Amino acid sequence: MVSRASPAPLPPPRKEGDLSLEAVLSCRRSVREYLARPVSREQIGQLLWAACGVTAVEPGLEMRAAPSAGALYPLEIYVVTPEGVFHYIPRRHELQPLASGDLRPALLRAALEQESIGQAPAVFVITAIYSRTTRKYGRRGAERYVHMEAGHVAQNLLLQATALGLGGVVIGAFEDEAVKNILGLPEAETPLYLIPVGYPRP
Repeated sequence: MVSRASPAPLPPPRKEGDLSLEAVLSCRRSVREYLARPVSREQIGQLLWAACGVTAVEPGLEMRAAPSAGALYPLEIYVVTPEGVFHYIPRRHELQPLASGDLRPALLRAALEQESIGQAPAVFVITAIYSRTTRKYGRRGAERYVHMEAGHVAQNLLLQATALGLGGVVIGAFEDEAVKNILGLPEAETPLYLIPVGYPRP
């Protein structure tokens, strides 16, 4: 069901954590099995901010947690939860509801029945709007820079998940058109990554 709710602000992100960067790097693992335990709105907000949130604003320039060629920011990020599908708006650190209801089973089918998608309480979807980068960098931008940036964003998200006691895994095997239809993406937007996140199962 399409949602018509207004964007909702997320809790302010924390700028200090309990673990050092070195400890988080040492602990990060690909986690594919999760407890049946929800993640909080605060945790979702922290993960989104770490992935691509705004860290500073200067005249004519917005800086984010992940680097972007020419500060063009071709990536968008969504989160799919039991409550629905939400689009992250970095500039205002808020979520725009796009659809209500649990669409994870549909996303599971689109991801070739990879069980981590169905188990995770939150699935993050990174997409690209290539034209934002190609208008300045042409074909090289589409083939190289956009995909580099997707890797930066995904790693930030995974490291933040580890720091929060969560785990996740990056998934690239899925049916692009099916994911686009589930999220209701515009034609110009291409899904690149699915990242299920949750509390690791012992």
